[in-house]
Amino acid sequence: MDIEERTARIRALNDRFRTTWDRSLGKFLITPGIDALRDKTKSAVFVRVIAFSAFDDDNDPHREHDFGSFEIEGSRIFWKIDYYDPTLQFGSEDPADPAKTTRLLTIMLAQEY
Repeated sequence: MDIEERTARIRALNDRFRTTWDRSLGKFLITPGIDALRDKTKSAVFVRVIAFSAFDDDNDPHREHDFGSFEIEGSRIFWKIDYYDPTLQFGSEDPADPAKTTRLLTIMLAQEY
């Protein structure tokens, strides 16, 4: 698989994981700042992460769809996907291979980054 195919595969896996919350591809984490938001606001944050499509050269330079940010109710929200081995102890040796990768999607307030 060449670099473009590999990147397209990673992007497709990231999009599937983020938009469907497919637990076979990874785990999800919210920070204390997100957890402290009102339930209605938290729900809105989750919907915005799922629907995020504003990828550009600044937030997606590697074209993997692994980071996004937006504002909601005056707060800047970041989300990111990191790639770990299946035990979550080390980085993944191949993020394009779901058998070798557990994705971790973290949603946080920008000031928690």
